[in-house]
Amino acid sequence: MKENLISILKERFDKTLDLHPNSNWDEVEEKLLKDKKLLETLCLMEETGGEVNFVDLPIFSGPVFLDCAKESPKGRRSLCYDKEARIKRKKNAPNSSVMEEAEKIGIKVLNEDQYYTLQELFEFDLKSSSWILTEGELRERGGALFCEKRYGRVFTFHNGAESYYSSRGFRGYVEI
Repeated sequence: MKENLISILKERFDKTLDLHPNSNWDEVEEKLLKDKKLLETLCLMEETGGEVNFVDLPIFSGPVFLDCAKESPKGRRSLCYDKEARIKRKKNAPNSSVMEEAEKIGIKVLNEDQYYTLQELFEFDLKSSSWILTEGELRERGGALFCEKRYGRVFTFHNGAESYYSSRGFRGYVEI
């Protein structure tokens, strides 16, 4: 799987030069071959439907591998926001949550600014939605945020953090 993933990543890299205008594939591949943990994380991202791609843009603190799937990754849907929300859910609690899965995979969840900026570069979540990082008072009050794109514009919505839907997942990234 890992050798196959590297060739898939190279193909995506070559097709999306605008996502990493000053990057060189040979340097990226060298990092991948040296960092087994990173490669394992990318395999998990890919296995859960992330369609991972290399991105080197100012919205991140450095180069990252990012979920670039057209819709929210299918293997990361039907999750409430975090462990606290999952435990509080009275009926039909999901097996996991966004924040637990992100930690398990080894990725960070996109924040609202990152989500909006990425939507300017390529369209995604036209039929699905993705939880985004929710901190502070909103989360303390039991809420969480998610985004989607409809009618040619991006929307941010809120839900109780314990809610979950079959069409809502989450997108993430791993720094390298």
